[in-house]
Amino acid sequence: MLKEFRNYIAENNMLEKDSRVLLAVSGGIDSMIMSDLFIKAGYQTGIAHCNFSLRGSDSDLDEDLVRKFAASVNIPFYSIRFDTHGYAEKNGLSVQMAARDLRYNWFEKIRIQNSFDYIAVAHNLNDNIETLLINLTRGTGITGLAGMRPVSGSIIRPLLFATRNEIEEYCKKYRITYREDRSNAEIKYTRNRIRHLIIPELKNINPAIERTLAETLIKLRETDDLLSRFITGIRDAISVADNDKVTFEVLQLHNYLHEKTVLFELFSPFGLSGSQTGDLIDVISGKTGGQLFTSSHRILKNRNKIIILPSGKLSESSYKIFSLEDMDEIPIISSSELIDITDSFVIPDTKATACLDEKEIEYPLLIRKWKDGDFFYPLGMKSKKKISDFLIDIKKSLIEKDKIMVLESGGRIAWVIGERIDNRFRIKSATKRALIIKSIP
Repeated sequence: MLKEFRNYIAENNMLEKDSRVLLAVSGGIDSMIMSDLFIKAGYQTGIAHCNFSLRGSDSDLDEDLVRKFAASVNIPFYSIRFDTHGYAEKNGLSVQMAARDLRYNWFEKIRIQNSFDYIAVAHNLNDNIETLLINLTRGTGITGLAGMRPVSGSIIRPLLFATRNEIEEYCKKYRITYREDRSNAEIKYTRNRIRHLIIPELKNINPAIERTLAETLIKLRETDDLLSRFITGIRDAISVADNDKVTFEVLQLHNYLHEKTVLFELFSPFGLSGSQTGDLIDVISGKTGGQLFTSSHRILKNRNKIIILPSGKLSESSYKIFSLEDMDEIPIISSSELIDITDSFVIPDTKATACLDEKEIEYPLLIRKWKDGDFFYPLGMKSKKKISDFLIDIKKSLIEKDKIMVLESGGRIAWVIGERIDNRFRIKSATKRALIIKSIP
């Protein structure tokens, strides 16, 4: 196995001879075998252990085993104890997802602080096969079917070549001590159901199922690489990235409205799930103002553009507008136009529409979050009012207040967006042209 271990590292360009590797060691059989192989292969290593406080004294015994092992081989040891249940509840996550977030964030912190090049985790071939079957069952694209990769950023998985049986045989041969997580035998978890119920049935059909699926994973990974290069070429050709904002031309996306796989792959980096692809098509082919929230982004149609922004940064953005055309780029604005005032003109009676006297407008305009000290002259009033007081008067909650944006012209607030314009910018009897701006409700 040591020879295969070294070959797998070389074949996948994981490490250089002088690479420093932080080993993620739980105390289970896989990570203890991985540690043994790294030591025998002669790499510079450190050991990191997470105590998730999920299994009472068993968690403490796991930590004690790993600590003593690190001391016995004179390897630097790093450990941390997490309140996993508390973190899961606070962040609305399952316990499993909370533990994953906690450990990988901490591993990366330790890696950087102690100048390690990589973090090694002990996923084996069976883990990867289970991942393939889980993703296939839940529905996924080619990337999900390709399973875990040997190298992913600073994470390496040098045991993906080895089956669970091969690891167990190595453990017996060299009498390596490890601790068994009793939850591994419980079939209430999806992965365990596949491990204990599905894989044995597949072996009845094909005794060599592990090696067969290992070859399939390689083919799928290579296919995913080809597809990724193809999609990246399309994305680069029809979109423009500006910091954390990405803009697509609607007309160019129309070419792919009947190719759901292409659309999914184009937008999957922005948190789009497979089940949302139909909703995305509706936004692209629908009216201005249509929008879709993914797990991480907001996708908005604004005239002839699809604009994508990280959902967590929407309320913090500010935009400088040098011309009317720039309004097309503002996610919270659905439309804007200049019109001549005629006898038949009627001022729109909706809070989502600002009808402003063009003569009062000074470019560049600024759209930003309101702040303490801001004031304006609410429509119909001749005295100024603090925006903070205005928002209290209209009974906005703290959360709603935090989302309020203002349109500023020449240092004056022309519109509390979606609520009320400033009286100084109203349409007057002498007004010749009006700037009409509609916000996203």
